[in-house]
Amino acid sequence: MPPYRSKVRVLEKYQIIGFISSGTYGRVYKARSRTPGNKKEFAIKKFKPDKEGEVIQYTGISQSACREMALCSELSHENVIHLHEIILEDKCIYMVFEYAEHDLLQIIHYHSQNPDRRPIPETTVKSVLWQLLNGVSYLHQNWVLHRDLKPANIMVTAAGEVKIGDLGLARLFYKPIQSLYTGDKVVVTIWYRAPELLLGSKHYTTAIDTWAVGCIFAELLALRPIFKGEEAKMEKKSTVPFQRNQMQKIIEILGTPTPERWPDVRQNPEYHQLSSFKQYGDNLKAWYQQIGQTNPQGYDLLAGLLNYDPTQRLSAQQALEHPYFHEGAKLSLNAFEGQTFEYPHRRVTQEDNDISLPGTKRSGLPDDSIAGNRAKRLKEG
Repeated sequence: MPPYRSKVRVLEKYQIIGFISSGTYGRVYKARSRTPGNKKEFAIKKFKPDKEGEVIQYTGISQSACREMALCSELSHENVIHLHEIILEDKCIYMVFEYAEHDLLQIIHYHSQNPDRRPIPETTVKSVLWQLLNGVSYLHQNWVLHRDLKPANIMVTAAGEVKIGDLGLARLFYKPIQSLYTGDKVVVTIWYRAPELLLGSKHYTTAIDTWAVGCIFAELLALRPIFKGEEAKMEKKSTVPFQRNQMQKIIEILGTPTPERWPDVRQNPEYHQLSSFKQYGDNLKAWYQQIGQTNPQGYDLLAGLLNYDPTQRLSAQQALEHPYFHEGAKLSLNAFEGQTFEYPHRRVTQEDNDISLPGTKRSGLPDDSIAGNRAKRLKEG
């Protein structure tokens, strides 16, 4: 468990290099150790103690911060971001994580914005996917649901090591006192949200994470989200709207979810909504071929991860053992092995990089730290 420090001041231990991103719960900075002989770099996540535009008022520690601190303190795995230490200073929490130079959203963006739209090398896709599944399998074996897997939350170090980050929505799922749904009306960014969640299931399982992994796999191949729906906004805080457009995007590719394909589909609270949709057959194979993919094992793995029925959907451990990883190009634990090009480093700005200031969002960059319309993708969910 990383040490908790209350008598240490952040700026005495770390030199702030710049500001990376801001989000719902605070801000993230790139930093370097001030310890003599140690030039290691870190990402420092500062949780905000106040609401923007108000007089600073300490109201306690957010539920998200508590979850992330509790879980990260106990987890230790090569494919889960490592928490170095926690510092409490002036009623602000600082979580100091290992630094990763890239994230999957940045890598996908690099390829999709390239003039020749060069695909991500198969060896890179295979390595990233295997390491991601390895980290997810570890979380699940330790009774942790991540619940917000998306490209922006998957880091990659300069050495090609995949690190699952942002455990702010993660939950322990053994012996839940109440349904996991209670208190969290919406989890998982909409494009990566499993059909059982869209249909209102309250007792969800590890299968919601493996669905998200399937969506990420498809995005690594296509360089765009496979199910890019428009989110229906909440009009009342007490009721969650049915995400009709997102369900439509899934149905258009995977076909209509029938009791034959998903025996328990009728038990979902929003099942009645399906009767108003046009009927579709399963078009996943056609989609896979349309994006230029020909590997049958890759298709089989994708179909297993995107199975409508959560009880039949591949688990992370089952997916790790899939033939896709053991045929063709050799699996490497360095996602960048053999590449003849380098991805640009994470953008860090000198503006707005005073970590000691209160508040969170002033100027700065959007959440994904790369300007442009990509900012919206991290806001959703």
